[in-house]
Amino acid sequence: MLTLYYAPNTCALASHLALEFAGAEYALERVDFASRAQRSEAYLRINPTGRVPALATPQGVLTETPALLLYVAQCHPAAGLAPLEDPFLLARVQSFNSYLASTVHVAHAHRFRGERWADEPAAIEAMKQKVPANMQACFRLIEDSLLAGPWVLGERFCISDLYLYTISEWLEADGVDIRDFPRDNALRERLRADPRVQRVRAAEA
Repeated sequence: MLTLYYAPNTCALASHLALEFAGAEYALERVDFASRAQRSEAYLRINPTGRVPALATPQGVLTETPALLLYVAQCHPAAGLAPLEDPFLLARVQSFNSYLASTVHVAHAHRFRGERWADEPAAIEAMKQKVPANMQACFRLIEDSLLAGPWVLGERFCISDLYLYTISEWLEADGVDIRDFPRDNALRERLRADPRVQRVRAAEA
């Protein structure tokens, strides 16, 4: 049995979706950010970074979204969530997921996690004000260069689409009009209509 530690409206949604799309057997453990449960001793023993997601497996705990997505895809190859048979395509998946994790998610986090990078209130506020422009630039690159369409890899659906959907759902709150990105918006709407996505969103509500 796998156990996913998650919080609503976070990047943990991507891993939750991957588990559902893979048909995996898993349990959910909600980490209550409102009570700062992510900083509790009990949770820090699970994930010392104090963040979500974390996935408890029979071999141990895994963290970081790109790693969790690939793990789920590799453990459930019949689901076809990653091009495991093609080293080049798999590297493209990893490249895209790494960009989302290291650049896009960080740009988003400046809106409410500025204290990770600065102490001065003015500096934190400046980072917050820059979020719409930074996210707009990230999604311009995705729309024009990285999203082949209709899915990230073109006709082939993969874990990157679940990750992109997750972050795309943050855009309005980040001050970005997703209608500026029709291919990404179409991907988001297709996944919103998927019953598996709807089940996961209902479970996290």
